[in-house]
Amino acid sequence: MRMRELGRTGISVSEICLGTMTWGQQNTQDEAFEQMDYALSRGINFFDTAEMYPVPPIPETQGKTEEYIGEWFRQSGKRKDIVLASKATGPGHVHVRDGKPLGRSAILNAIEGSLARLQTDYLDLYQIHWPNRSTNFFGKLGYQHSPDNAEHELHEILETLSELVDRGVVKSIGISNETPWGVMSYLNLAEQYGLPRIATIQNPYSLLNRTFEIGLSEMAIREDVGLLAYSPMAFGMLSGKYRNGARPVDGRITLFERFQRYSNPQAVAASEAYVALAERHGLGPAQMALAFVTRQAFLTSNIIGATTMAQLKENIDSAELQLTEDVLKEIETIHQRIPNPSP
Repeated sequence: MRMRELGRTGISVSEICLGTMTWGQQNTQDEAFEQMDYALSRGINFFDTAEMYPVPPIPETQGKTEEYIGEWFRQSGKRKDIVLASKATGPGHVHVRDGKPLGRSAILNAIEGSLARLQTDYLDLYQIHWPNRSTNFFGKLGYQHSPDNAEHELHEILETLSELVDRGVVKSIGISNETPWGVMSYLNLAEQYGLPRIATIQNPYSLLNRTFEIGLSEMAIREDVGLLAYSPMAFGMLSGKYRNGARPVDGRITLFERFQRYSNPQAVAASEAYVALAERHGLGPAQMALAFVTRQAFLTSNIIGATTMAQLKENIDSAELQLTEDVLKEIETIHQRIPNPSP
């Protein structure tokens, strides 16, 4: 397993990260333990979670994912072997701090809860899950500006994260579902006020959503704020399991209607083209999709998720796949024909 540096922190993480958002909803604690044991045995040292998980977020399960990880740490004694990332929930979910925007008190409350559930006294990476302001994330296109106090809010957030770094409960910080303006604002505030630099940005990136390349990829490389890519499989669409209208009973798109942006007609057509391409070249569609993400120069780590051990093994094996120039050219041809159907 190849390793990459987390921003400018000196922390090394595996280029495959174990995602956890199904644990507590689609996966039991025992299944989560099995996934963590196996991932570690394969050289993965990077786990990503969030106080909101599992997804979809509901009051009855909120926090269970972190609880499973914490119990694994307690039983295995392997906290020191893992670079652990979690996130503070943004506004909008009333069962998490009444759905209010993130500020100092909310972040301090969030980290306290996460550390307790995770049974640890520090996080290696602490991320803001999504912005307070109304902007382009979670599939929203066509930016519509509304007056706000966004820069002041970012300053307060960064100052609070700095407190956590000074206290030693957080080693590095990151953002998620952010825009180019957000990235540069955080970096400028850090430089202007002597505050910690963001190390990562966790945004969606896959064959069905390459919008990160447009305004963020150059920033990621030049500013050492690497991408932690989530949804690299577009909720399983790129595995081929939803071909010809199939709806496997345990598939996330089958189970949860809120993820329909991955199954619109354009996404279906693009997915079919990518799966057919993989098959023509004797490749597993899932592995091809993941290998494409992992090879990107702006990527720090590719966050994979799985509900079965077979899926997990196949996904981790993708780290060993090198795509040929012919495959890459055909991927670009499909992308030009059906660009970014699932932003």
